[in-house]
Amino acid sequence: MAYREFEDVAFSRRSLLRGGAWLGAGAALAGLPMGAAAFAKDSTASATWTNVAAMVNKYAGSPLANMVASMGWGQQSPEIIAKGTLALGGATSAGIDSLYRIYSMTKPITGMAAMMLIDEGKLGLDQPLAEILPAYANMKVQRTPDGSITDTVPADRPITIRHLLTHTAGLGYGIIQKGPIKDAYEEMGLIPGQVSRIPIPGLGRGVPVTSLEAFADGLATLPLVYQPGTTWSYSVSLDLLGRVIEVVSGVPFDEYLATNIFKPCGMTSTWFQVPESEIGRLTANYGVVGGALLPIDPANASIYTLKPAFPFGGAGLVSSPRDYDRFLRMLLGYGKIDGTRVMGELAVRVGTSNLLPEVVDTAGTFADGAGFGAGGRVGLREQAGTYGWGGAAGTVALVNMKIGLRASLFTQYMPSDAFPVHGAFPVAVVADLSAMQG
Repeated sequence: MAYREFEDVAFSRRSLLRGGAWLGAGAALAGLPMGAAAFAKDSTASATWTNVAAMVNKYAGSPLANMVASMGWGQQSPEIIAKGTLALGGATSAGIDSLYRIYSMTKPITGMAAMMLIDEGKLGLDQPLAEILPAYANMKVQRTPDGSITDTVPADRPITIRHLLTHTAGLGYGIIQKGPIKDAYEEMGLIPGQVSRIPIPGLGRGVPVTSLEAFADGLATLPLVYQPGTTWSYSVSLDLLGRVIEVVSGVPFDEYLATNIFKPCGMTSTWFQVPESEIGRLTANYGVVGGALLPIDPANASIYTLKPAFPFGGAGLVSSPRDYDRFLRMLLGYGKIDGTRVMGELAVRVGTSNLLPEVVDTAGTFADGAGFGAGGRVGLREQAGTYGWGGAAGTVALVNMKIGLRASLFTQYMPSDAFPVHGAFPVAVVADLSAMQG
């Protein structure tokens, strides 16, 4: 479909990237899990994911090009439910090794990388960020959130690593904020994400800086939106954490992930840039306009085949259902997969627990009714044990540490709330769990 078809279509950045996607799976995860006391699953039994399969059949092929669900127990191989093709009208079937833009499902990976460094004693959970990046020593805060960027007050307390992991550092996000702070992010190139090579009206994104160092340095010159440690606000904090990781580890952030997570986990199809040899596995991403799907990032002209401005720790990875399931398997193994120790057990336990500062309330936010761990939402009370997050183009993944469940869903469209995929998936999972329990 010709790119010029977008000339009469206006997207807003907030609209294109909103919902249970780049903004997280949000309340969609609230229905999980059923606690271990309420659900006694024999992990050796064969699971029947009838409702999940019905959902895949409902959406894949029409209206969406494809959908792949990966369901697993403990360390067992996943059951894959897949339908559709890599692109609408295409001939190549989607499956466990197809490639998807996972957007904010990058955040839990970045969060766990930080937990590894904390476990090794190279980083502290409550360590002030300024000890690693001195430019953050004397931060200012907008007197009015999203108001003037010159009418500021001093920060009451330092930003810590805990704050970065949990979106409580007071930082903003170009897809969330309004007014002068949003404009300043764009003008300074503080743009930690990408959608398309196509110039989409209403989605002006500016020219991003070309390194994590430049991103971190530029961000430090702007005021915070909120006082650190007081408010849950979706932000660029996991992208900034990428810079922290490379400073502390002494190696580039993308290299750190490849060496310390992807390789030992056996994640051979996860990259910030899709290699030319693998483009044939890449799905197409679609923009939903008036109920119609328009290709905003076709595989053969995908922006993900180009080197990104810098490795986006908050929303930059492309991965496969097989690879992301291996990441989830590693978490369920408390840091081990196939006999390989990837990260420490304590690091996993802490990273998948509620790390929010005590004064922070998530009511009315994308994490409403839940806690937050290392880059992902965590369940509280009857939902305890759940950890996961979603991506802006229709992906979502979670684990339940109590019952040993892994569940993930992959498709590609934006905005994520154009179809109720993020909400429908956990509902389908819970329905199947209930049937198994019965």
